[in-house]
Amino acid sequence: MASTLAPPLEGAPRPAPRSGPVLACVSVCTALVVGFVAAINLAVPQLAASSLRPSSSNLLWIVDAYVVIFACLVIPAGAAGDKLGRKGVLMAGLGIFALGAVVSAVAPNVTVMLIGRAITGLGAACVLPNCVGILLHATAPERRPHALAIWAAASGIGGVVGNVGGGAVLSAGSWRALFVAVALVAACCSAWAAWSAPRGARSGRTLDLPGTLLFVAAVVALLIGIIEGPEQGWGSTVVLAAFACAVLLGLCWVRVELRVPHPMLDPRLFRDPALSSAGLGMTITFFGNFGLFYVNASLLQYGRGFSVLQAGLGIIPLTVPLLVGTRYVPGLIRRVGAPATLAAAFLLTSAGLLGLSYASTMAYPVYAAGLVVIGLGIMLAAPCLTAQIASALPVERAGIAGGLQSATRELGSALGVAVVGTILTAGFTRHLPADLSRHTPLPRTVREALTLAPADHTAVTEAFTHGANTALRAAALVVLLAGALVVAGTRRAQRTAAR
Repeated sequence: MASTLAPPLEGAPRPAPRSGPVLACVSVCTALVVGFVAAINLAVPQLAASSLRPSSSNLLWIVDAYVVIFACLVIPAGAAGDKLGRKGVLMAGLGIFALGAVVSAVAPNVTVMLIGRAITGLGAACVLPNCVGILLHATAPERRPHALAIWAAASGIGGVVGNVGGGAVLSAGSWRALFVAVALVAACCSAWAAWSAPRGARSGRTLDLPGTLLFVAAVVALLIGIIEGPEQGWGSTVVLAAFACAVLLGLCWVRVELRVPHPMLDPRLFRDPALSSAGLGMTITFFGNFGLFYVNASLLQYGRGFSVLQAGLGIIPLTVPLLVGTRYVPGLIRRVGAPATLAAAFLLTSAGLLGLSYASTMAYPVYAAGLVVIGLGIMLAAPCLTAQIASALPVERAGIAGGLQSATRELGSALGVAVVGTILTAGFTRHLPADLSRHTPLPRTVREALTLAPADHTAVTEAFTHGANTALRAAALVVLLAGALVVAGTRRAQRTAAR
């Protein structure tokens, strides 16, 4: 089994003499594309009341079009970076990202908005995996564990940056100002990357077009099922058909990849328990992270009366461990091992989510303490899992390694929002006042309930808090149980390597 701390990469180009600016640049780029997922959720109330006049389904896809395109193209975009040059693909991605944000900013209707969101997702897919490839090539071997830990922290902090930055912009301006600000940041990042990022060697492998198309189609079908589940019902025809298509297309993809000489992503790689466990671990880490983000902003606003900006700032305690402790994690992994580190990480994350479910009505400092505990869990998990995935593939496939990390993150994020959202809605509707619970159709959001019964404000917000607490407890249980599988897989991989 490959080392979990990213061993020296044979045949890599000579590291750039100044890797610090490269690390800073790719960290900011990563925080930008990850944070945009969180920032757009804060804009939903403004978008709902805007001249676009979106339906509830339109609002869902304004948020999720970015995630779907991002997640389904991130591995192919990593392969394109390996083939065509990671710096060029990164800069192109930042340009596409900025263009998509501008299209969304000037959108006169929902159709144009969705086109802009899809373009932005394409840009994000080009950015994230190639950040990893550039970082690995620009950093001396002995510094790679530290650099990967910092980059992993940046991806974890990205969601918080999106909450805080998005809240600040939305408080000062409109949702259109948010897209303009994102476009300006992306343009600045592109100039920074042009100055700091080194050009790396290109892979001689041919692009696997059939495998790529099947992979993209399978992921799109899977994400449509996950996203539509809470809205259409998990047993609906649309959702079941989407999952069936995902399975069928996935099997076709495996069959094709096993036969081509240069597969985009060889399915046989997942026989390595270290890689498969790390992929599951990354999915679960971001399941808990974005499940929390989905609940947190609304819980702070409805439960505590926070403004949009205050809700964005309210998540900051989660970042404290990431900012302060990340640099110590590689040394801790060397001393106690990856299994023990991951066991502590998932226990802390689960305990933090459970604690928040009981602290939602307590004083904010108690709630903030729960966020710090979750931050400790992410601080331990992200660098360890990032290094495991990066070390499982050779240097010429660094873009694919970055794509695999990004794909598991996005899948975890989508699952977290879908599962937590489903449980939240079920708990909310179950605790609604009697007059609202008899209404047809049943109100599924706080806004809908308050529109029907503005005098029941306290009862409606209490119903939302009940639903949110149940959702957080369910997320804590999922993280705990799936985390145990990840730890067991990592232990098995270490025992196999020791034989």
